[in-house]
Amino acid sequence: MKYILSLALTLSLSSAFCQTLTLKWKSDATLPVSESVAFDSKNNVLYVSCIDGKPEEKDGKGYIGKVAPDGKVIAAQWVGGLDAPKGLGIFKDNLYVADITKIVTINISTGKITGSVEVPGSKFLNDITVDKKGNVYASDTQTGKIHVLKDGKVETFFESTEFKGVNGVLSVGNDFYIVDFATGTNYKLTADKKLSTVGKTGEGADGVVPIGNNEYLVSSWHGEIYFVNAKGESKKLIDTKEEKINAADIEYDPKTKTLYVPTFFANGVNAYTLTK
Repeated sequence: MKYILSLALTLSLSSAFCQTLTLKWKSDATLPVSESVAFDSKNNVLYVSCIDGKPEEKDGKGYIGKVAPDGKVIAAQWVGGLDAPKGLGIFKDNLYVADITKIVTINISTGKITGSVEVPGSKFLNDITVDKKGNVYASDTQTGKIHVLKDGKVETFFESTEFKGVNGVLSVGNDFYIVDFATGTNYKLTADKKLSTVGKTGEGADGVVPIGNNEYLVSSWHGEIYFVNAKGESKKLIDTKEEKINAADIEYDPKTKTLYVPTFFANGVNAYTLTK
């Protein structure tokens, strides 16, 4: 009986972690210090934030690139005039960009910057997520805060001493999924702002994307991609550290089951097909 139960448990765990990622394509290395990627399903295009310098410097060298879903770089410098752009979020015809201490708005149709709001007290804005109402949230890795841009005004939405390097943020219904760069801890933040730990992935946790059934993929900047199930259990799917290929702020297209990974110092985007 013990053997049968043990075998059943092993089979159950094996089936729970049968996900794989298969390389689909690599873009040309013409997107310097690629940090984040956002998929625009309406226009069938990818936007890539390119720091092209140091992540903390306000040097005016940063820009947004535009890439086709097949990996062809359409415009390496689609929108310039940024410093060190990182997290990206889309709502209707606007692309929102975290740019060190400000949230920048780009009109997608025109490719023009239409707004720039300084976030008071911020030091290192990193990831962005947009909720169903169009409110824009940005993590500030160095202060342990998450800010929200609502109706043109910015305020602190949430902060916690538990955060040692808050990075990836994801709006899920009325809740949020949050990952910490310093510790790899995965958190859930409920609508009433109760924070709880729901799992752990690798240190350097960067981006987080949903893949359905309360399951997620989480990237580690060092070059890892993790699958996280609904119980918070995780499995490493990819490790490219030895190849010196980073895995920064990821994006996922559920229609084609494609994961897009900005490779930071490898200056491009890699695409993988997710198989469950």
